[in-house]
Amino acid sequence: MASMAALLLVAILAAFHVVAQGRSAAPAHGIGVNYGRVADDIPPPMRSVELLRAVGAGSVKIYDANSSVLRALAGTHMRVSIMVPNEIIPGLAASAAAADRWVAENLVPYYPETRVKYLLVGNELLSDYSIANSTWPRIVPAMENLHMSLRRRRISSVKISTTLAMDALTAGSFPRPPSAAAFRPDIAADVVRPLLRFLNGTNSYYFVDAYPYFVWAGNNDTVPLEYALFQGGGGGRYVDPGTGLTYTNMLDEMLDAVVHAMAKLGYGGVKLGIAETGWPNGGDYEQIGCNVHNAAIYNRNLAARMARNPGTPARPGAKMPVFVFSLYNEDLKPGPGTERHWGLYYANGTAVYPVDLTGARPLWSYPPLPPPENDTPYKGPVWCVLADRGGEKLNETAVVDALAYACGQGNGTCDAIQPGRECFRPNTTAAHASYAFNSYWQQLRKTGATCYFNNLAEETTKDPSHGSCKFHSSLD
Repeated sequence: MASMAALLLVAILAAFHVVAQGRSAAPAHGIGVNYGRVADDIPPPMRSVELLRAVGAGSVKIYDANSSVLRALAGTHMRVSIMVPNEIIPGLAASAAAADRWVAENLVPYYPETRVKYLLVGNELLSDYSIANSTWPRIVPAMENLHMSLRRRRISSVKISTTLAMDALTAGSFPRPPSAAAFRPDIAADVVRPLLRFLNGTNSYYFVDAYPYFVWAGNNDTVPLEYALFQGGGGGRYVDPGTGLTYTNMLDEMLDAVVHAMAKLGYGGVKLGIAETGWPNGGDYEQIGCNVHNAAIYNRNLAARMARNPGTPARPGAKMPVFVFSLYNEDLKPGPGTERHWGLYYANGTAVYPVDLTGARPLWSYPPLPPPENDTPYKGPVWCVLADRGGEKLNETAVVDALAYACGQGNGTCDAIQPGRECFRPNTTAAHASYAFNSYWQQLRKTGATCYFNNLAEETTKDPSHGSCKFHSSLD
């Protein structure tokens, strides 16, 4: 019996290998990948396309209309999504000629050899309140001008939309029950309803950025991890009292919340797409559950689920475009550590973990994953210091600038490194920077400060205090 099972395993893996090897000759039909490039030394576009193929990606989304990337995708048959930058949307809304010029310069030269499928007008625009007056009312007019340009050129296969975060809903990412969800009153009537009218009239998609990780991380005392990772069990079921629908995973709840919110504005039939989803493979010490194990489980289960059973309880069987975030760990993204750890690949092009985005590979056939080490909150002390670059030469100018910034933001942040004070020695830029970074972070992190400093800092659990020089910790 054991030998028969082994032979069966070999046969299945061999068949999977044949399918995988055939990807270079035929288009993959897996879910898509967000190809962000906010990183040092990531592979060039042609190699990036090879890496997309290697994981079975059926589509790719980029955050601009980069010519090198679009040329590299020519002839691949992958469905491609390109994005209009946020800052030019008012100009495109004000001028049909400007919109036509943008299409002529950024889409037409690559189409149809590059299979552009979606043109996304801006990224999470309704999350940025600083552009409420300048841009929100102009989203749909810009889309209309771009649509007219495409129609004039007889390009009917490209759908126009935009991407919105879950904070477009009144309760944000966790509006339980989903049937109670509604759009925020500041955008519902004047921005979202015209958007839905446009999407409905052009048979396009409402694209949402939906991250169960953030819901679970903020509610891990009430939301089981298995529920967020599509694993069921462990109490991972929820029944919406308003509809009677049963949910077995967090993503479905989030998507149906959007569906119910759209219905309340009279457009319950607009199609839904997922512009971003995923799970971080690393992060800061105080960020729970961000590890390779959970990231692999989430994306593997997502791909298998979308291949086997697309749709949601409110829309069973409804197929939707889905894009995982992201292709690479992007080390130049600011913010908390999770921002730099969503990739399927490290910046050097090696896989963070094996995954088949077609959903064809049996989940049991993957090799063992490293065990998760931070699925419960870290309760020890944490400090923020100058990052250890493994002998790489210190960028003195950048560190001095960051040091000056840290010292200028807080209240007495750098008093202890002044001449004659307890942390003045050793009198080096590196030592002073570590003290300043930590002092700034400990003082201001509760108001949103991060241990980043343009990729110069890192968190540590090793106390950097020395002699009479005391570094305050996160527990002080």
